Amino acid sequence: MPELKSIYLIHGDDHGAVAERRAGLKRLVESEGGSAEQPEADQATPAGAAAALAAMTLAMGWRAILVDGVERWRAADVEQHLAEALRQVPPETTLALFAREETRAKAPDNLHALVKKAGGQVVEQSMVKSWELPKWAREQAARLGLTLDSSAAKALVAQVGDRQQRLLRELEKLALSGGPGPRDVDLQEVEQLSAHSAEWRAYALADSLVGGERREATLSYLRLRLQGERMSGLTYLIASRLREAIAIAARLQQGESVSDIKRGLRMPAKAAERLIGDVAKTDPERLRLALGTLAQLEIDSRGGAPLSADRGTLTGMQEDTLAQRTIEAIAAAP
Repeated sequence: MPELKSIYLIHGDDHGAVAERRAGLKRLVESEGGSAEQPEADQATPAGAAAALAAMTLAMGWRAILVDGVERWRAADVEQHLAEALRQVPPETTLALFAREETRAKAPDNLHALVKKAGGQVVEQSMVKSWELPKWAREQAARLGLTLDSSAAKALVAQVGDRQQRLLRELEKLALSGGPGPRDVDLQEVEQLSAHSAEWRAYALADSLVGGERREATLSYLRLRLQGERMSGLTYLIASRLREAIAIAARLQQGESVSDIKRGLRMPAKAAERLIGDVAKTDPERLRLALGTLAQLEIDSRGGAPLSADRGTLTGMQEDTLAQRTIEAIAAAP
C-alpha cells in the first residue's frame, strides 16, 4: 500500500477532478485489500464522520472513509463534532473529505486549518481560467503526443466548452483517432472530430426522460458526469427542455399541427420530430410532475430545504445517487 495520509480534504470547483480523486482513492485502497466506506444521507456530516472514525470494524487492511458533500458543512458543526476526532484518527485509517465547491458553497475555513494541523493534506482542484484554457489544452495535447497550434487550441475550446474534463476527453479521442506515434492536429481535424458543447447532450438526456427511456437517460447522465459536467448546469438545461415539452403538449392539445410546432423549435428537424412524438405519447401532467421532481433534486443536492422539517428523505445523499433516483422516478412515471 502506498503511504497514505490519515486525512485528506479534496476541494475545488473542478468537480470532475474532485470525483476522479475520490474514485482513484477508492480503487487504490480496495486493490490493496482494504475497505472503502461511503457514508450516505445524514451520516455525511461532521458528526457522522466523527462517528465513523470511532466505530469498530472487522474489516482487514487499510480502511478509508470517503465523505462527500463537505461544501455544505458549517464551521460550527466542524468545530463541535469533528475537531477532536481529527486529532486522533485510528491507525491504518484514512478519512477523505470531498467538497465540490461553487460560489456560495465551500468547505469551511476552519476545516482546512484542522486538517493541516492534524498532519493531513489539503488538495485544491480548481478550474483553469477561461483565457488560459487554449494554453492548457496545448500542454495536455503535448502530453498525449499531439502538437496543437494556437488556432486549433482556441477552436477546440470554442467548440467543446470550458470544462477541463470534457476537453481532456476530446483530446484523448483525437490522440486515439490518429493511431500510434506523435502527430500534428490542425484546425480542420479539430472541427471534424471534436464534440460540441454538452448542451445538446444534456438535451438528449432530457429527451430520454420525456420518452420514459430510463436506461438511455441513465447512460446519458453518466457520460455527462464523466466528462465533468456540473449538476447545477445539467438541471438547468433539463428543466428548460421539460418546460419546452410542456409547452408543446399544450399546443398539441389546442389542435396545432405538428409541422407548425416543429417550425418554431430551435433544434434539428429529426430531434424536433422525436421530441414532439414523445410528448404526444405522454400525459402533460406527467411532464409537470417531472419538472417538480427535478426541482426537488436541485434542492436536495444543495443540502435540502432551510428548515429540517421541510427536508425530504433523500436530502444529504450523494449528488449522483440523488440524480439516479430522480431519473428512475421520472422515467417510471405513467
